[in-house]
Parts: sequence; structure tokens; C-alpha cells
Amino acid sequence: MLVVGFPTGPLEANCYLLAADGGKECVIVDPGEDVGEPLEAALSGHGLTPVAMLATHGHPDHVASADEVGARHGIPLYLHEADRPLLEPGAGERKDGIVPLVDGPLRLAGLEITVSRTPGHTAGSVVFGLTSAEGGRIVLTGDSLFAGSIGRSDDDGGELVRSLDTKVMTLPDDTVVLPGHGPATTIGQERAGNPFLAGTGA
Repeated sequence: MLVVGFPTGPLEANCYLLAADGGKECVIVDPGEDVGEPLEAALSGHGLTPVAMLATHGHPDHVASADEVGARHGIPLYLHEADRPLLEPGAGERKDGIVPLVDGPLRLAGLEITVSRTPGHTAGSVVFGLTSAEGGRIVLTGDSLFAGSIGRSDDDGGELVRSLDTKVMTLPDDTVVLPGHGPATTIGQERAGNPFLAGTGA
């Protein structure tokens, strides 16, 4: 599996490209602010053609360029319905529009992506899980889980921690975590050292 990640915009949100081994199609995860130039450079550099955009949640630093990228490549944005109200007025109204994300498997660009809703940071936050042909696991956690921290929550964080406990921290320790901001980590590292997750997971 090919994974390409780069930060974009003032908040340095991570945008990712995912492609199957040897595949020329890819998906774009979190097309945030000012993503255009680095995204096109990455697509060109790896000879990739995007077939869809996936959003971990609806905050602008993760979806601000979705309409621009979608119009350029003729591809839809997959977003959980609960986060549609977070979009800027008029966003997602072009013909390719928005495809609602639901829990379960999603097959795109030769990849099988497991979608799991993880409310807490936003009502429609999701994480995306994938397994490579060699058996390696990754999970893209958006702003729910970071290296050494968790996302901001409108409540006391209880709902977010419950989501992480039941949907993310049950994953094997060697699962690579690709967060919405900052460096990659692993489930094992977060289980051992994330002060917000003491006692969570299997």
C-alpha cells in the first residue's frame, strides 16, 4: 500500500493519499486548506489518479479544498451526514456532491477501507482503517487521536474517550496511527504513554 502524507494550511492539517500496491488510482483523505499545489505535485509525482475524497470530519482545515479538488478531478467527497452542517454554505453542491459515510467496509481504488464513526471531536467524526497486502495495519484518526494527545471536544471529552476506547484502542499495538495533525504514532505507543487514554482499550 502506498501512503503519502503532507501538512497543509495555517493549522498544518495532514492530507493523505492512499493507493493499493501497484495501483494508479488513489483516494484523498482530508483535502484541507491550501491543498491544491502540494496535492497536484504528489499526484503527479506518484502517477496517481484520485477517485474519491474521504473526510475524517467536517472542519474547514480538513475539507476546505474539497469543492476545488472535486471539480478539478470530477470526484465526490465522502463525509458523515452528521458533519454536513459544518460545511461552508454552498459546499458540496456541485454535481458530484457528497456521499454519506456509514460504518462498515468501503471499497475504493482497489482498497478496502473500514469506516468507524467516532463521535466526540465532532458528531460525525470517523476513523478509517486499512490493512496492507503484507498484513500491516493503519488507522487514520483525524482529530480524534494524536501522538500523545486527543482532540478537542465540546463536552468534557467523555464521548470522545468512549469512541476511542471502543473503536480505536481495541486495535493491535502495531497498528500505525496517521493523525489529522502532527506525526504518526502507533496504538501501542498511545496505549503506553497517552495520558488521556489511561485504562482504555482491550
